[in-house]
Amino acid sequence: MTLVLTERRDGVALVTMNRPDAMNALSAALRDELAATIEELEADANIRVLILTGAGTRAFTAGLDLKELGQSDGAALSASARDPVRALANFSGPTIAAVNGVAITGGFELALACDVLIGSPDAHFADTHARVGILPGWGLSQRLSRLLGPSRAKEISLTGNFVDAEQACAWGLINTIVPQDELIARAFELADDMLSCLPDALVQYKALIDDGYATNFGESLELETSRTRAANQQVQGASVEVRRLAIQARGRHKTKG
Repeated sequence: MTLVLTERRDGVALVTMNRPDAMNALSAALRDELAATIEELEADANIRVLILTGAGTRAFTAGLDLKELGQSDGAALSASARDPVRALANFSGPTIAAVNGVAITGGFELALACDVLIGSPDAHFADTHARVGILPGWGLSQRLSRLLGPSRAKEISLTGNFVDAEQACAWGLINTIVPQDELIARAFELADDMLSCLPDALVQYKALIDDGYATNFGESLELETSRTRAANQQVQGASVEVRRLAIQARGRHKTKG
């Protein structure tokens, strides 16, 4: 069985973790293939947006394969396969997680590594690190608290309880809830909206948000000023006018829709 399915469509890649019978659990082989796939897509100049999802309707991914881990030890856990979260971080374009079922522990971390999260009504999130007896290594302890605040992050991580789609949306963990049979189509719609932005600006703006978020507020403002000054000096007035007219036309179309 191919562990990772890839569909390329007009600048967008749909990447599907494909172990549905095992709830798309992240075996070492799947982690390795997933990271390699994302790295390959980053190297493809035609792919500017990446959508990540899981096969079937039960799971985005249930996280690391605990059966496999039960036959190894801490050294084996720390070693090994390529890191799909790092590969996502190195993907220069936007990444969208289409969470079609449960996203548990390592699967939760994988979803949070994406830039935008949307979910079906079956989307559920849980962090069971403290119940398994291992600590997160893909950023969950830091990303979740920054996204939801430390109190809600601690409630999730120190209980291991599930957060359903409605609660996740209310807390801002996912942006919107989409019917299961419309989830991938909605992800492609988001991707197409992103693709309609200028290619260089899309990459530069994503990097500006991410790099600024990793610093304190004062440093992030200085970062914005320095990068913006350098970038905007290259902009020609005639080009802005053409883009202004296109933005107006798009706005009229969107508001009529």
